[in-house]
Amino acid sequence: MKNEMVLQKISQAVEILKEKNIDMWLTFTRESGNIKDPMMDMIVGTNCTWQSAFIITKSGDTVAIVGSLEAPNMETTATYKIVKGYLKSVKDDLLETLRKYDPKKIAINFSRNSTLADGMTHGMYLELIEHLEGTPYKSCLISSEDIISALRGRKSEAEIALMKEAIKHTLEIFDEVTGFIKPGVTEAEIASFIQSMVIARGFGFAWDIEHCPAVFTGPDTAGAHSGPTDREVKFGHVLNIDFGINYKGYCSDLQRTWYICREGETSAPEEVMKGFNTIKESIRLAAKELKPGKQGCEIDDIARNYIVSKGYGEYPHALGHQIGRFAHDGGGLLSPRWERYGNLPYLPVEENQVFTIEPRLTIEGYGIATIEEEVIVKKDGCEFISSPQEEIYLIK
Repeated sequence: MKNEMVLQKISQAVEILKEKNIDMWLTFTRESGNIKDPMMDMIVGTNCTWQSAFIITKSGDTVAIVGSLEAPNMETTATYKIVKGYLKSVKDDLLETLRKYDPKKIAINFSRNSTLADGMTHGMYLELIEHLEGTPYKSCLISSEDIISALRGRKSEAEIALMKEAIKHTLEIFDEVTGFIKPGVTEAEIASFIQSMVIARGFGFAWDIEHCPAVFTGPDTAGAHSGPTDREVKFGHVLNIDFGINYKGYCSDLQRTWYICREGETSAPEEVMKGFNTIKESIRLAAKELKPGKQGCEIDDIARNYIVSKGYGEYPHALGHQIGRFAHDGGGLLSPRWERYGNLPYLPVEENQVFTIEPRLTIEGYGIATIEEEVIVKKDGCEFISSPQEEIYLIK
């Protein structure tokens, strides 16, 4: 299954090269057990030790140039049609391959905007430039950012199936944790309970275990991306959890919100419900307009402006990100036009991209209200692939 997925993504990469009129994509790396280019798992399927070149051409040919001791492993992996093993230097085989295909555009893995397209270290860049010195190919190098954004973003049916399974298991764990939440337990204890279920079921974590899950209860909690603390759940708290698993190499990322009822309460107070419903409606409005061709910042505008119109402050992050092999995957974001996001807010949304939609707001005196859903972009709009949270969960 693993190699089948790699071959599918390589075939998809060839079509993207044709679409973008780029002759060759070169992933140049070494010691991937220490510093792995983010594309290795997706388009190679194994690791390398010495300087290695993994080449995909617009014509559909694939060439792996690796150290001689690793050539048999590469042949067994069977993801590249041509495998060349070198003894002393990658240079001769690399230049011979370049002369054979004579590319005018060679995409390499550097980017100022996307970490997933920035896998080539500066040292390897200098090595490549030295190998290409005196050849016309030195001036042919461009960023692979557009290729990688498209390849990671456009999910195949097999990828979507795995992501739906990850979501299903995540929601099941959310259901179970509802029965564990009660006044007196701490954020850390809730996180530990969730982590024990993940480990027992053989799943991985979608991000660093130190804050997967992130648990926030009550007013004045830590910000997003902080780990759980010894803060206790109390009556009258709004509690939210940000959590995802890694299922067979693909991630989920969902958030849910609870209210801890005080004695005699059978529902959440009006101000809590206003906050929760504002979040729910902002997600609905954004999803309604999420379709191919839209800029991510346009979708962020919809949710952000709606929340502000209801009297709340702006959420301090993007409305949503792409998800796949990593919790934060792909290129474009549903984000505001802030300098920290570079060009990502302006990239057009594409069919078969999967995004989270995750606005938040503060309910004064109660805590943070958040919901995070996952949607897939279709030809004429988007579809939820997580079952949306329609009602706030009550702990009585």
